[in-house]
Amino acid sequence: MKQLIGLFSDFTGKKNPSIEVLPTSGSNRKYYRLQSNNISLIGVHGESVDENRAFICLARHFLGRGLNVPEVLAVSDDEMFYIQQDLGDTILFDTIKGGRLTGVFSHQEKELLHKTIYSLADFQIKGAQELDFSICYPLSEFNLRSVMWDLNYFKYSFLKTTGMDFREDLLENDFEKLASTLLEDKSDTFMYRDFQSRNVMLVDSSPYFIDFQGGRKGPIHYDVASFLWQAKANFSSDLREELIKTYITSLGKYKQVDESEFKYRLRQFVLFRTLQVLGAYGFRGYFEKKPHFIQSVPFALNNLRELLREGFSEYPYLDTLLREMVDLQQFADTRKRELEVKVYSFAYKKGIPNDVSGNGGGYVFDCRAINNPGKFERYSNVTGLDESVIKFLEDDGEIVDFLENIYPLVDMHVKRYMERNFTNLMISFGCTGGQHRSVYAAQHVAEHIHKKFGVKVSLVHREQNIEHEFK
Repeated sequence: MKQLIGLFSDFTGKKNPSIEVLPTSGSNRKYYRLQSNNISLIGVHGESVDENRAFICLARHFLGRGLNVPEVLAVSDDEMFYIQQDLGDTILFDTIKGGRLTGVFSHQEKELLHKTIYSLADFQIKGAQELDFSICYPLSEFNLRSVMWDLNYFKYSFLKTTGMDFREDLLENDFEKLASTLLEDKSDTFMYRDFQSRNVMLVDSSPYFIDFQGGRKGPIHYDVASFLWQAKANFSSDLREELIKTYITSLGKYKQVDESEFKYRLRQFVLFRTLQVLGAYGFRGYFEKKPHFIQSVPFALNNLRELLREGFSEYPYLDTLLREMVDLQQFADTRKRELEVKVYSFAYKKGIPNDVSGNGGGYVFDCRAINNPGKFERYSNVTGLDESVIKFLEDDGEIVDFLENIYPLVDMHVKRYMERNFTNLMISFGCTGGQHRSVYAAQHVAEHIHKKFGVKVSLVHREQNIEHEFK
């Protein structure tokens, strides 16, 4: 600590700064915020001189290329301590928390994600220009040795902990095939290696990048896979597609991109990255007893389950083994629990619908205070799904105001159920005959929930004997 205080005082001319210990995650480096008057800097104590040197050299190089990274301001003679620009406390991972928990990202959250993935291509291409890769630690490039390290990291730190029996020779055969595929693309680009939302700081809504000291020369696909398939990111396939298009657009500034070829190669790296992070979670969680990593295992397993839907026939033994692994009883509780919302319309005189899930039912809204088209003969043979009734109700306006008050309440409930991994929510609308007002309300609320949250919605107009499922 004396070294950091000395660096701060020498650089700023201020004595006796206040010191705040900052949280760390998987890193062995220690971070501190040193402040005096209006000056605030970050002090770092790293246990590896080579790793510290890699970060310092890379940061200075990237800053010289006009990339958003913290400026390193002073370094101790033994290179064990350094101080850098304070970027604040706003981390992209925390800023998109609402979307991560529910899978539904706001416009602002999506905008930040698009900004970040667009900047990645700049980092990979511009960051590599005139870079001396020999400064990278622990390896200067992504090569066969690094690939096999990560695959065996998965084998020994995760797969073997499951207690499964498997043929190591057959697994190694497929590991070698996968490694060969990953190494086909020889490029002089910078591979960040740990490009994920925890390593992106936001300064005035602009992304700044940290923790790139493990980077090296390597293929661009690795970082895209790391970011879009980050275990707790919870990106939908549609959002991933949007972000891939944004990345390809940015990459297109520097080179021509074959989109189909890019996506094929990306999928290989998604598999590799998923195995690598499971190995890391196994080591950090099961062996080092760090709860953050154990909590991330279910998310990574769900990413793997999603990948295995299409399968990897090119790696037959690995494919079979992974399918067996994710179906182990010990991982049964890690499966992603999907919410299903059931929306009913009904007639009060025939009783409130039963909740077949056994949870006792949810919201029941009474539509009988709304002006009833059923009192007019011309509406006797039509329902709340027909244009004439819809026009009557909307021109009258009462049901529009009614639903405008219901949407925020229902949205809050759906969002909370998704955050808590609940699987069933029931919402019912009743009126006198279950034909006009309740049918209109149930239909609109079902469409609203599906459009906003993308969850499965089962709609039942009970008295009309109509069922519809939104997926």
